[in-house]
Amino acid sequence: MMKTLATKTLAIDIGGTKYTVAAFDGDRMTRRESRATDREGGRASLIESLTPLLRDWHAAEAFDRCGIGFGGPVNWPTQMVATSTHVGGWSNFDLPGHIRELLGGAPVVMDNDANVGAMGEFLYGAGQSCSPLFYMTASTGIGGGILIDGHVLRGPDSWAGEIGHLNVRPDGPDCLCGSNGCLERMCCGLWLECDYGRPAIELLKDPAFVRRYVVDLARGLKACIMLLNPERIVIGGGISKAGDALFVPLREELARQMPPWSRARVDVQPAKLRDDSVIYGALGLAQGNCPKTDIL
Repeated sequence: MMKTLATKTLAIDIGGTKYTVAAFDGDRMTRRESRATDREGGRASLIESLTPLLRDWHAAEAFDRCGIGFGGPVNWPTQMVATSTHVGGWSNFDLPGHIRELLGGAPVVMDNDANVGAMGEFLYGAGQSCSPLFYMTASTGIGGGILIDGHVLRGPDSWAGEIGHLNVRPDGPDCLCGSNGCLERMCCGLWLECDYGRPAIELLKDPAFVRRYVVDLARGLKACIMLLNPERIVIGGGISKAGDALFVPLREELARQMPPWSRARVDVQPAKLRDDSVIYGALGLAQGNCPKTDIL
């Protein structure tokens, strides 16, 4: 008798302001739910919310495997959360082990959300067939994922792609990482709301604000282009939902900042999968489309 291939996949996206879980039968999403996270409650609050949800879903679906995109650095070889600069209590936490137990021992694999979002856009979205592909998530925080020929570039210590902590303003305000003037500090949703008292999506409706905002954002992306010369940059996360109001002036500012002698392409696109870049990347991760040992 031919063995039936496993098809039921659980995909999880854990961010700074919300988490999303989705069920897949093959490549077809059959169920999806998002819930707000409590930053003040830290890891304990999220686990308290996530655990009964996953138990109920697994009782109904009997998942064969699970992929996770976590909103912070992940130690890839050990599959442990390294840290979260936005939510407390995550350092050195075995999140895959906790979820594996909830799923009755089904295999669980995790990477940081930017790497997973890059995989989602490469497999199903705006980055299909692009190499190198750089994916930037711009939401509560800012992170980056690099794919070369479809393989994630993690570096020997799992810390590649952290574009959010490039210094774009040497005299800028203090960042949570301990430095100052970082791209994340100047451009992410968390700090925009703290600095201006309004959500980023509202601020980005003001053309005058956007013209100022894209100067720092372009500085970070220029560094990426000069170092990597990516075939395409895809930007996901909540800030990317501003659409042309953001992307048109951003492309213009990038063109202004690039040196005139450079022939590197400037191809910057919004994520096609919108809120689900990480969810579809987690699907690919769990299915084995994201090699586990690439250091490149």
